[in-house]
Amino acid sequence: MSRTVEFDVHHVTRVEGHGNIKVRVKNGTVDEVRWLVPEAPRFFEAMVRGRSWEDIQTVVSRICGICSVTHSLASIKAVEAALGVEISRQTDRLRILAHYGEQVESHVLHVGYLVAPDLLGQKSVVPLVTSHPEVVQTVIALHKLGNHMMEVLAGRKTHPIRLKPGGFAKLPTEAELRDLKARLQAAVPQLEALAEVILSLAGELPDFRRETEYIALVNPPHYPFYHGQIGSTDTDERVPVAEFERVVNEYVSPQSTAKWTRWHRDAYGVGALARFNLNAEHLAPLATKVAASFGLEKGCTNPYLNNVAQLVEVVHVVERSMGIVDELLEAGIRPEKPHVEPRAGVGVGCVEAPRGILFHKYEFDERGRCLAANICIPTNQNHANIQKDFEALLPEILDEEEDAIRLKMEMLVRAYDPCISCSTHYLDVEFV
Repeated sequence: MSRTVEFDVHHVTRVEGHGNIKVRVKNGTVDEVRWLVPEAPRFFEAMVRGRSWEDIQTVVSRICGICSVTHSLASIKAVEAALGVEISRQTDRLRILAHYGEQVESHVLHVGYLVAPDLLGQKSVVPLVTSHPEVVQTVIALHKLGNHMMEVLAGRKTHPIRLKPGGFAKLPTEAELRDLKARLQAAVPQLEALAEVILSLAGELPDFRRETEYIALVNPPHYPFYHGQIGSTDTDERVPVAEFERVVNEYVSPQSTAKWTRWHRDAYGVGALARFNLNAEHLAPLATKVAASFGLEKGCTNPYLNNVAQLVEVVHVVERSMGIVDELLEAGIRPEKPHVEPRAGVGVGCVEAPRGILFHKYEFDERGRCLAANICIPTNQNHANIQKDFEALLPEILDEEEDAIRLKMEMLVRAYDPCISCSTHYLDVEFV
């Protein structure tokens, strides 16, 4: 084949920064295919130095507008680990419920507003309002459910104000929890309807596979988002979250201002598909049924099916949320007053963000002032894997039309759901 293809994407906008796609093919040979990350400095690790343990959550919740609850929870867990704070089961259950709300909100936003237009041949969700109004209405309703969960549990859906070390600034009422249970029950048929729509369009997802390592929390017999150890599809070893730095092995890539990561291979993937590959047997019943309807099984190495795994996870967390609400109502909401005594220490907090495993680490002096911080976000952990996917994908599709090549590479970036900006800005690729 003697085709010559060359294009350069500036920029793939995302909350954490910017990314470019650069491709150069001459006479049918790939000369260059690169995932470039000219990410602007964020400085959050520097911002928290010198601050009190009481201020950390407020600052780091601003790292991401779509994952602010997740960053809050990871930071709070790290603070509590460093200062030796024990929390009640009630606090633990309420935090997990808030975290589930963010999973619903983020996954529905991605599948409904980003993936669905690709599958329906549109550049955005706007034309779907006319062509598929029922689908859009279902997506909006489910997205609203996730936002409502965070508002009830965390005080607001972005930059939460009720989450704090040791407990909550304000607890939800039992009436609010009963209302939430009713909303969760009403969402089940909506989720089934959305799954049917995506299933009918699943044939539009590219059939591409590349063997890679997947990393996520594991905590049998649970499908974990909040508790567990670090697991990998490449090994049976389970690593305590306090030792995450020997897992992520961050390094500087010459094509990126964001650090990349690697463990047993030269790249690994995190996110919904990683969690599924490590924990699928622990899914709730309806989520298991939805996964089976798509033919999604453990061992899947098609990154495009991360979108399907996200849908499966939404079903799972809705099912599990109803059980947590029942547990809380049965026990009754008891007033609690958080109590924290500052001390010197080092702590790590880990949770699964919608886009993958997230780590926060802080060191404090005896007054509870932060001396150092290390934050490793999911998007950074996926950069090297996106690059390796590009290298494998492009040679497979060189015989296709330029528009098809462009779309599949755009969809590959979006499949990782790097952050909210990628979900709302279409990649405008120009061939040059």
